[in-house]
Amino acid sequence: QVQLVESGGGSVQAGGSLRLSCAVVSRFIYRRYCMAWFRQAPGKEREGVAGIDSDGSTIYADSVKGRFTISKDNAKNTLYQQMNGVKPEDTAMYYCAWDGGCYGLATFAPGLFGYWGQGTQVNVSS
Repeated sequence: QVQLVESGGGSVQAGGSLRLSCAVVSRFIYRRYCMAWFRQAPGKEREGVAGIDSDGSTIYADSVKGRFTISKDNAKNTLYQQMNGVKPEDTAMYYCAWDGGCYGLATFAPGLFGYWGQGTQVNVSS
């Protein structure tokens, strides 16, 4: 059982920065896992934005490469996403997700991530 709690969303002007956090609460220690940030804008499908595995290897969607950075602090059991140079098209609800088998990370397949947070809203104004 894994619980994910996102925070850090809000409103920001285009070109600004925001950092999202996702606290991971679990009774067990997992040696192998993957985590990712997804986002979903109104009327659009949920899309993968950035992902990281337990070894620290990362993957990014083309739309955010060079602007977003995913990282994790194992001591704090927290996943982060630093968002720089945000654009209006980054406006969405952002979710963190956890995949114990790392089956979904390479393709950002949401159906393969077993646990999700409640989401945090990011609004970028022009």
